[in-house]
Amino acid sequence: MRSKKNEITKKYLKDIKSADAWSAFRILADFVKGYDDLGELGPTVTIFGSARTKQNATSYKKAQKVASMLGSRGFNIMTGGGGGIMEAANRGAFKHKNVESIGLNIDLPFEQIANPYTTTELRFDYFFSRKVMLVKYSMAYVIFPGGYGTLDELFEALTLIQTKKITGVRVFVVGVDFFQPLMKFIEDKLVGSGMIDKGDIDIITLTDDLKVVVKEIEQSLFKQMEMLKNVGLEDSTYYKSLHEFCTEKKIKQDK
Repeated sequence: MRSKKNEITKKYLKDIKSADAWSAFRILADFVKGYDDLGELGPTVTIFGSARTKQNATSYKKAQKVASMLGSRGFNIMTGGGGGIMEAANRGAFKHKNVESIGLNIDLPFEQIANPYTTTELRFDYFFSRKVMLVKYSMAYVIFPGGYGTLDELFEALTLIQTKKITGVRVFVVGVDFFQPLMKFIEDKLVGSGMIDKGDIDIITLTDDLKVVVKEIEQSLFKQMEMLKNVGLEDSTYYKSLHEFCTEKKIKQDK
């Protein structure tokens, strides 16, 4: 009896190891797919929010509107590709034929059904590889009300900026009433307990004014170019693409 149990245990462990080995290839495939399809994007903004938000909700309408405002100015829009806020953002960008409306979807047992408003759709096996792509190829993140997944994406972005793993990226949190208790917790508990510095709060721009979001995203282009210039990357392809974008769209820097 013991021998049979040992055999079953060995087979189970072998299956786990085999699955782990194949997982490595699937992880690699996720990253290769993302790099190949997203690497040449121009200025792009990622919009996060709940998949459960209904079409008649204020946050849905605002997500659609801000995506349309950004799309009309030439910014690509990227989302997680599902319903709710993601659908609203892709929907707002979709009507602007000169920009990409990108959805990075993931297979889930519930909720995550691809919305029909994308021009580019990629599917990922893993949350973490998908999240890297949502963050890596965007110059700003706009966060609307959401649940665990949205908060995970918000704090991932904040951590990367705080630790300077990414620079020049802006974080806008839309929904003052919804997020104010979270902001108070951050200020009272995290800053108050010395878990983060007071200046770390400044990473977040909390607002309901969509015009402010759009204007500050446009102005962040110049800050990114300035940083690239300061480290000697004025001749880089990325610097030139940003400069060309500002010139073509007639975006002027505030003095």
